[in-house]
Amino acid sequence: MAIVKKKIWPENFEEIASGKKNFEVRLNDFDISEGDTLVLEEWDPKTKSYTGRSIEKKVTYVKKLKIDSFGQGKEIIEKGFQVISIE
Repeated sequence: MAIVKKKIWPENFEEIASGKKNFEVRLNDFDISEGDTLVLEEWDPKTKSYTGRSIEKKVTYVKKLKIDSFGQGKEIIEKGFQVISIE
């Protein structure tokens, strides 16, 4: 089990800290697996510095995709995509 540290902007930090948001969408440029601990360190883009606040979350699921995984690369580039949390 690894500990992975990542920056997170204040508005996203607040949503996770409050429990409203229970997912992260990230560029697939680092290794992370189920069971790892994701440490999100609040980063203020205005001051370009860490605020000192952080939150630790256990990784329960990871799905890695490429832009054209579903044959919709052109549409994704044009329209973007949504992440939908369900319970």
